[in-house]
Amino acid sequence: MRIGHGYDVHKLVEDRKLILGGVSIPYEKGLLGHSDADVLTHALMDALLGAAALGDIGGLFPDNDDAYLGADSIELLKRVMVLLTEKGFGVINVDCTVIAQRPKLKPYIDDMRAVLAKAMGVELDAVSVKATTEEHLGFTGEGLGIAAHAVVLIN
Repeated sequence: MRIGHGYDVHKLVEDRKLILGGVSIPYEKGLLGHSDADVLTHALMDALLGAAALGDIGGLFPDNDDAYLGADSIELLKRVMVLLTEKGFGVINVDCTVIAQRPKLKPYIDDMRAVLAKAMGVELDAVSVKATTEEHLGFTGEGLGIAAHAVVLIN
């Protein structure tokens, strides 16, 4: 078995959609990035790649390559899963935490879990997604950005 950890952060800006875990969330701001800037899915992909010693998303999907401009991160996650499968790895479970002062994410957690589980080809009970605030501390607490951590176990 192998463990991987991933982390990602993006700035909140106006005139962008907010997408987390492949789910579009109604909010006045979205995350700035070359792709759809889905911090949750990005952290998860980095955790999976790290566990399998396959590098990171910056190496696979560089932000200076127009092929990934506006890319759907769930589609990129599916590509990561192909790489893991080719190397003989399977996902045992994932545990993710999104750090955001606003918006409140609880109503969207089950949808995020379902989208991520489907993209990885695993059962829903193998995917945990949690959300927390930082009590108005730091850039996430001030509403300037959203961050995510992911821990995975593969075999």
